[in-house]
Amino acid sequence: MLTVPGRALLRREGGSNPFEARRRDLELDDVETPDGRAITLVNLAESPLRQLMQLKTRNGDAFLTRREFEAGERLRADYTRAQMLPRLGANWEQPIATGRRAGSSADLSDGAIAARGRVERAVEEVGPELSGVLIDVCCFLKGLETVEAERSWPVRSAKLMLKAALGALSRHYQPAATGNKRRQILSWGSEGYRPSIGG
Repeated sequence: MLTVPGRALLRREGGSNPFEARRRDLELDDVETPDGRAITLVNLAESPLRQLMQLKTRNGDAFLTRREFEAGERLRADYTRAQMLPRLGANWEQPIATGRRAGSSADLSDGAIAARGRVERAVEEVGPELSGVLIDVCCFLKGLETVEAERSWPVRSAKLMLKAALGALSRHYQPAATGNKRRQILSWGSEGYRPSIGG
């Protein structure tokens, strides 16, 4: 954990634009990468999930578990690697004469195609009811109030929907850690309760 002076130094050194530096909350964090876990510098103010990690429930527990937070960040990383974010301007890299549509699968690297497959499997596993809020908050970094307004949801409902979606997503990414094993079928019959055939 960085000290307050250390955070201030990181903000100052984080960029040449002073306005941009004030909007950053830089911190060293242990994150999941394709090569395993690594310590890297992250902007805590960037992700809405980071802000939700600061929230506490009535009994003092964190609103989001570490596993739920990491599942959302993993989805966002795959979504970014898959190059699924819409372009905000013209594509000056793709020559017009090729006749191919920009962003077609022929233009993607193997890593981007694999990331698209991971995103599609995760979204399918979470289901259509909850995947929309995951994509909006984790991938497009929309605030909860924006999601509620766009979907005409009641106030403060997006937080609960997101919590449920992140729980399902974390079970998809770490099924063994959740105890999601096959359960043994129980029977409540007493000794000799089964009927005999032909008897």
